Amino acid sequence: MGNITFTMIKPCAVSQEHIGEILSVINKAGFHFVSMKMLHLSKSQAEKFYAVHAERPFYNDLVAFMSSGPIVAAILQKENAVAEYRKLIGSTNPAQADEGTIRKMFATSVQENAVHGSDSDENAEIEASFFFSQIERFYK
Repeated sequence: MGNITFTMIKPCAVSQEHIGEILSVINKAGFHFVSMKMLHLSKSQAEKFYAVHAERPFYNDLVAFMSSGPIVAAILQKENAVAEYRKLIGSTNPAQADEGTIRKMFATSVQENAVHGSDSDENAEIEASFFFSQIERFYK
């Protein structure tokens, strides 16, 4: 089991000024912030990041949404980080998310679900490397 995961606070949560609240929830859940930055993905960057979904019917809407405003990207560290973070963020559909999860508290829809979280140790490293070089990482 890996000890890092990758997250993005999505444009909807950034525009609604939830960055601080979300980071606080993550911190209180025992995650260490390895790297973090705020940026605005271009359409081509969003296409590249979500290339794995290129054949899916939601791909174009996802790319448009994720390039619609600034995001906060971060690498998080904790034992069993991917599974622990997925529990913390909750179901993709906020209506089905458990109370106390990030998506229950801050998401407005399936697409505007506040945060992204890696789904495997392998993808956590791939996604983290998309945004952060090794010299931008500060492990505990």
